[in-house]
Amino acid sequence: MIEVPESATISRQAETILAGKRVAKVVQATSPHKFAWFNGDPALYSDLLVGREIQSVRGHGAYVDIIFDSDVFLAIGDGTNLRYYLAIEKHPAKHQLLIEFGDKSFIAFTVAMYGAIWAHKGVFENKYHLGSLNSISPLSDEFDEAYFDSIFKGVKKDLSVKALLATEQRIPGLGNGTLQDILFNASLHPKRKISTLSDFDKGELFHSLKVTLKSMTDKGGRDTEKDFYGNFGGYKTILSKNTHKKPCPNCGGEIIKEAYLGGAVYYCPACQKQ
Repeated sequence: MIEVPESATISRQAETILAGKRVAKVVQATSPHKFAWFNGDPALYSDLLVGREIQSVRGHGAYVDIIFDSDVFLAIGDGTNLRYYLAIEKHPAKHQLLIEFGDKSFIAFTVAMYGAIWAHKGVFENKYHLGSLNSISPLSDEFDEAYFDSIFKGVKKDLSVKALLATEQRIPGLGNGTLQDILFNASLHPKRKISTLSDFDKGELFHSLKVTLKSMTDKGGRDTEKDFYGNFGGYKTILSKNTHKKPCPNCGGEIIKEAYLGGAVYYCPACQKQ
């Protein structure tokens, strides 16, 4: 799933390759997906995109936006995979959209569980996309301790740290995936109530959030997710589907996996006290 490290990595890689390419063909889904969301009728994407030249690519939150000339955009959201292929490669058998360029190279969009592929002209009136686009990235210096403290204001005190950080898009692009290592590095249980956090705890959480997300981004994303070329990221997750049967790297104890707030959480009950 696309989160902050992946949107930053994919957008950087994609801009390097795609800037200056012109769309020659748009190929519709070979494998229709009922949870692949489009902006209007995807059959009309060809009318909007063919002939357009890519100017840049930007990543923000859980989104990657491809920016064309003539004020045309194509945005993908969390759950959509974007991969680049050389001209000599064959089109994948299954995809939800494919864009071929004048040099015969192409990009394919695939959706696993759910995902968005939104082509549009001008401002896209979607509150989640706009909220992400206008938010302060945790990778930015503007995301400082004062800004972090403001996230705690006006919320119920019985919220858990997972509910605060990874729901309601308070920090766009910080989701259930990146949250696991952030909380582990801060020695905080995902169910810990924010009302129980001391100033020291908040400081540790802020520091962990900044350092962990930067490390994930600097290493090209997490090893649970693929980049623009179809390769897994270089950041080795501490707590994830890749590691949950391994012992805690701190104490050697058992890592617990359980469902909580719509997704799996991983934690060490010894190192992350509730």
